[in-house]
Amino acid sequence: MTELLTKETFFEKVFNFEKNTEWKYEGELPCIIDFYADWCGPCKMVAPVLEELSDEYEGKVAIYKIDTEVEQELAAAFGVRSIPTILFCPKEGEPQMAQGALPITEFRKLFKEVLLVE
Repeated sequence: MTELLTKETFFEKVFNFEKNTEWKYEGELPCIIDFYADWCGPCKMVAPVLEELSDEYEGKVAIYKIDTEVEQELAAAFGVRSIPTILFCPKEGEPQMAQGALPITEFRKLFKEVLLVE
């Protein structure tokens, strides 16, 4: 199941950029974060793909969503200018961003290459 993050839950589960200047991932599992808005057509196309992936990778990858209309500060902190933007956060190393409505095959490829999850 995908989980909607607020600034507070983002700080707990992903990264507290007010406390840390260097990237420090807080999560137990690698994660992806979907920066979206309710009015965005391509975002609506990504939503069922993320639900399917959340079932497929349950216990391996956390899947979060951030509403850019509500959490403008989070979107700005990551320089999100177009949506959907997906942030891939591995357990170790730097996060990577992808933009646009990715097909499920691309998500699986990035899970393997960036998150090191099969």
